[in-house]
Amino acid sequence: MILYLGPSSLIKLYVQDEDSEMVRRWVHEAEIVAVCRVAYAEIAAALDARHKGGDFSTKDYNRVVSAFADDWAHLAVVDFDDIEAGRLVRKYGLHRMAAIHLSAVLLVKKSAKGLDLAFSSADVDLCRAAAAEGLRVMKLS
Repeated sequence: MILYLGPSSLIKLYVQDEDSEMVRRWVHEAEIVAVCRVAYAEIAAALDARHKGGDFSTKDYNRVVSAFADDWAHLAVVDFDDIEAGRLVRKYGLHRMAAIHLSAVLLVKKSAKGLDLAFSSADVDLCRAAAAEGLRVMKLS
């Protein structure tokens, strides 16, 4: 299975919440974990905000950032289609980053014809749009 993680699912590998174990299990079961290239900056910003908000000590923040950077090398990092993202904004009313991620996973779908592809995000509107585009959506609780 190819598992595409939107940033709201990817962050669950580094910040513990009720869905973290489920996402870790999906990642373990996947042959390939794909993300859009913009997810690096999104996750870095989210981790930085959590650190500044006092959720991480500096030691824990540095450890988590290092783990994320190490893991990034093992992910299938894909680009996005800017024209497709614009179409998705208009079609589903998605915000810009959701449309970018959906356009990225649709590029994976196009190139992975016949392969098992699953999509995960905590963004309900994005998941609805992904399902409408024919993607199998892995549901978070």
